[in-house]
This record gives sequence, C-alpha cells and structure tokens, in this order.
Amino acid sequence: MERVIQIYKDVYVTGREELEQAGIDEAALDARLLLEFVCGTDRNTLLAHGDREVSVEEYDRYRDLIGRRAAHVPLQHLTGQQDFMGLTFLVNKDVLVPRQDTEVLVEEVMKELHDGMRILDMCTGSGCILLSLLHYSNDCTGVGVDLSAKALAVAEENYEKLRRERPEMKACFAQGDLFEALLQNEGGSPEKEDSTGVKFDIIVANPPYIRRDEILTLMPEVREHEPAMALDGGVDGLDFYRRITGDAVPYLNGGGMLFFEIGCEQAGSVREIMEQEGFREIQVVKDFAGLDRVVFGSWFG
Repeated sequence: MERVIQIYKDVYVTGREELEQAGIDEAALDARLLLEFVCGTDRNTLLAHGDREVSVEEYDRYRDLIGRRAAHVPLQHLTGQQDFMGLTFLVNKDVLVPRQDTEVLVEEVMKELHDGMRILDMCTGSGCILLSLLHYSNDCTGVGVDLSAKALAVAEENYEKLRRERPEMKACFAQGDLFEALLQNEGGSPEKEDSTGVKFDIIVANPPYIRRDEILTLMPEVREHEPAMALDGGVDGLDFYRRITGDAVPYLNGGGMLFFEIGCEQAGSVREIMEQEGFREIQVVKDFAGLDRVVFGSWFG
C-alpha cells in the first residue's frame, strides 16, 4: 500500500498533540526539536517552510521518537546530546543530563580560574564541568573522577570530541570512589605523575545530593531514566559533601578552592561542613531562579 506524503507542519502538530496528551512539559518545544533532529532542519523551517515534505523514513523515525518521549524518556536521551556552556555534549542513560543551573557553578569557578591551574572534578559524569572549564581557559589541566566506568566512557568521548577544536586541552579521567581514584590511577594526572603529593588549585563537584526518600517523588524522566547513583545523596542528601570536604585538604594547594553545586535548601548545611573542615571565605551563590545553587570556599593551610 502506497504511503501518503506527510507535510512538515502537520507532522509537528500531531507530535505536539501526542506529547500534550501524555502530560509532557514543554510538549511544543520537544515536538519541534525532535522533528528538527530527525529532518536535519532548524527552527525556521516550521515558520517559513511548513509545507516541506517529510520522507517516509523521517516520518517513521519521528513517530518512534515521539512515542518514546510520550513514555517520558528524556529528550536528550533520544537525541544523544545536550548543549551546556555554549558547547554540545554527548549524553546517554549512564550520565546525568547537564542542566542550566550547573552553568552557574562553572561560571563561578571561571571567575577564580587562572592560566596553568590544575582542576579536579569529582563525580564528573559526562565531563561537562571539567571540559567546559578547560575549553574556556589556557594551559590548565584537569582530572575527572567518577565511580561509574560507563559514565567515564561518555566523558572520554566528549573529551575527544572537544579536542578536535582545542587539541591543546589536557585532561584525563580516573575511575574510583572519590579521592581513592587518584591513588588507584597513578595520581590521576594528564602527565601520569606519581600520586604522592598530587595537588590541585581547584576542586569542583556536582555530587549526588537528593535525599534518599525524595528520589521516588522526582519526575519520571529523572527517576526512571537517569542513573540512581548520580542522584542518591544519602538519608539527608549530604553524604558526598561530608566525604569530599573531609578528604579534600591533602589534595589542595595553599589558597586552593573547593566548589560545590547544592540543592536549593542545603546552603547552610554545606557551609557548616566546610567551616568545620577549616575552609574560609565561604560564599553562597544563587542560580537564575534566585535559589541557592553554589557554595565555595578557600583552604589556606
């Protein structure tokens, strides 16, 4: 049976309506982005070329993606990418999808980042924090640590992708449980130096910080499709802040800084944890919505 030719605008409207019926937030945006992803078009196509014909192959692929998005599979898992800090990162089910709020963390680090500094990125996931910092700096080197080998595979792929544009970038990735990864991987250094005495100027982390009893209340895109180990911050959500802060000092140069992304109600607790470990000049920074999002402080020895 011969297939009926589909028109771009009509295909979009059908996709949008299906997502709306499934209760998808921003259904119109997701329907458009998926159609552009499948057809290789841009946002102007819907406005200026809505009568464009959609091939049978494009239509079938779009209908499949719309069905999966209606089942609450994250948009970024369907397209395999997410924009962050003006760069495009590869993502999949093994890493958290980079979020706009995390750009606040990167921007705060960049204010203190100088040429030649060494950066340690804990719980690196896709590598988006570390690689953004290296992309927008000069002669800095970085180490990304994660417990998940699958997450590190994504980070490595993103590193190789960005190095095509900036071949001078120097980073490496180490698998292990927080600072133990440095001991297990020859210091976790792009130069493979010995782990004894390895120091960093900046340690940055967007660790798991969701309270364990809150995970089941998260939206299904997060609860069912993002890695649980990247969400679970323990009973009170503060486990990783305690562990990272408690072990960070031997790995920081004098005057080195520790930066955290936090949940919007955790600023006071994280500040107290850092103060108890001897960090000073602690500051709290709000995100674009006016919520507490970043806590950082300095270690003076």
